[in-house]
Amino acid sequence: MLTGWRLTLSKCFLIPQRYVLGIMGFFAIVNAYTMRVSLSLAITEMVVPINGTVYDDPDACIPEYANNSNSAIKDKSTLYDWDEKTQGLILSSFYWGYVITHLPGGVLAEKFGGKYSLGLGILSTALFTLITPWVIVGTGGNWKALVALRVIEGFGEGTTYPALTALLAKWVPLKERATIGSIVYAGSQFGTILSNAISGELIRRTQDWASVFYFFGGLGVIWFILWVLLCYSDPESHPFISEKEKEYLERELSGVSSNTLPIPWRAILTSVPMWALVITQVGHDWGFFTMVTDLPKYMKDVLKFNVSQNGIWSSVPYVVMWFSSLASGWLCDFLVRRNIMGLTFSRKFFTSLASMGPAVFILVASYVGCDRMLAVWMFTIAMGFMGCYYCGMKVNALDLSPNFAGTLMAIINGLGATSGIVTPYLAGALTEDHTLVQWRLVFWITFGVFAVTNLVYLVFGTGKEQIWNDPGYKATVKKAAKEVDAEAVNGKNSLEMSSKNQQNLGL
Repeated sequence: MLTGWRLTLSKCFLIPQRYVLGIMGFFAIVNAYTMRVSLSLAITEMVVPINGTVYDDPDACIPEYANNSNSAIKDKSTLYDWDEKTQGLILSSFYWGYVITHLPGGVLAEKFGGKYSLGLGILSTALFTLITPWVIVGTGGNWKALVALRVIEGFGEGTTYPALTALLAKWVPLKERATIGSIVYAGSQFGTILSNAISGELIRRTQDWASVFYFFGGLGVIWFILWVLLCYSDPESHPFISEKEKEYLERELSGVSSNTLPIPWRAILTSVPMWALVITQVGHDWGFFTMVTDLPKYMKDVLKFNVSQNGIWSSVPYVVMWFSSLASGWLCDFLVRRNIMGLTFSRKFFTSLASMGPAVFILVASYVGCDRMLAVWMFTIAMGFMGCYYCGMKVNALDLSPNFAGTLMAIINGLGATSGIVTPYLAGALTEDHTLVQWRLVFWITFGVFAVTNLVYLVFGTGKEQIWNDPGYKATVKKAAKEVDAEAVNGKNSLEMSSKNQQNLGL
């Protein structure tokens, strides 16, 4: 009877369960980013507007709307006098908590399964997003209370990437890794698109920035309910996966252990390819977080878009990035399957496109003057190139070690996310006067970070599975050490015997 029930449920799904997991993983990151990024646009309407151009900026753009001090917010008592440095601190505070829970999240996902490590993390972020307006208004706009709340939200989201990586390692065969991985990780762009586009319209229509937090927090709760019902940590525990798919995954993932393995910490922490990934992740996150957290501010302060225009044009680059990530994922798998590119070369090739493309075009955007549409298209091309990261270095942790992919992603993504702490505050500190020249310096720094971190990956990165991924790695090392010791002892004994024989012969 149980088998019949499983068979009936499995027939309800038109696609395999690994793709169901991929789609739900995609929406997990969508929700994570909508809740993370919504503040980036909302904060432009939460602060007391600048009255006119008060700084001597010869490159200043003339606003398209009549009065640059106009605000979309109806209740002016909910506008707060936060300067640029304070706004930078508020935007960076999420990453203080986000970095801390990466490693515990990865370890828990590998030990107990990624389902609840991911699900509960997103749920907690959703609940704290829902109460954000109450905290801000209730404390009279105390920015320190908002910082504390954002840190707690970061704690919840820190488990997202490690848990998803651990799940993908259990569910996705090598030849589908770039495609499904790109689908899942593309949620960051789609979430940013939704957050920017919907936030601008919500604020314009409701004349209240609080609506943004209620809307996206509610979506996060709905996702959690569907996740608990549809997804499981591995094929073995899935109650209604088809036997055909289960057998296929058992065959394709035979090298991935389904048991809890002791983590080879020493080998991981002394792995050169792993540290190359960390450095490359820092470069990716530096550029991506600069755009995610600060592009809406650039659109308002420099290009002078109003809130609705800001939401639309800030989202356009991520639309292209999303399609680019999906197309490059398919192309990468195709090239590897046909042996046109080796795995290592493909990872480096697409990572280089994703580094130097954005480095160049983000910088060019700051030199096009007040041609708003040209600037938007330069940002769009830049983010289109950045979509190639996901089939490059982003899935590389799965190549290095499928068995410990969650732990690797926790280290790599956690340390990379320190960029999120630095970039919003640095941008705020460097652009206190809101001038184009000041923003240009921010983009030059971004160019330098991209170039250096990509060079490190080209030299030290690899797509080869590391020896310490083998569950019997420690036993193999011990056995090899014993063999070396035995050979040394045998060699010593042989020398001693030879010496005695020579003495007996009178030599």
